[in-house]
Amino acid sequence: MADSSWFTSFPELDRKDLTTVKKTLDGAYREFSRNYGELIESFFDPLLSFLVWFEKLLLASPWWLTIGVILAVVYSATRSWKLCTGVFASLIAIGFFGMWDDTMRTLSVITVCTILSIVIGVPTGILMSRSNRMQSIITPILDIMQTMPAFVYLIPVVMLLGIGKIPGVIAVIIYAVPPVIRLTNLGIRLVDKEIMEAATSFGATNTQKLFGVQLPLAMPTIMAGINQTIMMALAMVVVASMIGVKGLGQPVLKSITNQYFTLGLLNGLAIVALAIIFDRVSQAYAKRSQKHLGNRHD
Repeated sequence: MADSSWFTSFPELDRKDLTTVKKTLDGAYREFSRNYGELIESFFDPLLSFLVWFEKLLLASPWWLTIGVILAVVYSATRSWKLCTGVFASLIAIGFFGMWDDTMRTLSVITVCTILSIVIGVPTGILMSRSNRMQSIITPILDIMQTMPAFVYLIPVVMLLGIGKIPGVIAVIIYAVPPVIRLTNLGIRLVDKEIMEAATSFGATNTQKLFGVQLPLAMPTIMAGINQTIMMALAMVVVASMIGVKGLGQPVLKSITNQYFTLGLLNGLAIVALAIIFDRVSQAYAKRSQKHLGNRHD
């Protein structure tokens, strides 16, 4: 009779044994946090200092100067007055509705997260493109990073580093970095083999082929990865606000808990405006750089 239960109910670990396993793992991670938490925290002190400085810089700068610098960056990347006009109108609307400070805080976090994601993601993508073995090792890790619910990232990070900017940045990077890694790998692998053979026949070294041929030709695909990374980083803003990251996410979280529809809508639209600005600028830059590359080859 006992054997027949295998056909009707799934065989599972005894509840007492399962509790023991969970307690053992939790205890081991807590012990790790106590022993190495401060050391790991001190490792991120320079990043925290830069984050605080950059946020204070954006908040202390006159609004007109900040908008001027942003428009200069947008124009230098896109050469589009139409896009500059749209960015200007969006920033003016954000400031007019009293969301300027929160937007600057979010902009500082997203900018730092994007830079770090590129610094981590592009070399990792290059490494994957050079070795099929590395690709087979890293791809499952990226699958886990992309499919794991965002809230799960917060648990180990908060246990290890507490609440604040650095845990939020780490959680955002873990969530947002996979697209730039995947698309850097894909872009380099899609470079025509005949072009690589021609570069080899002219005596180019591996470094020259990478920086002179592969990366320029893969740039549109890499820029698409960076674009997706920025979008995913912005999507994590509200989640990161739960662990003390100030910005547009905190008013949205407040509106959920207190049922303030208008507050949530306005701050949500501000996040959308930032996402559209980043999206259009990165896409326009990718198209312009590819056109320039095409003209150079012609």
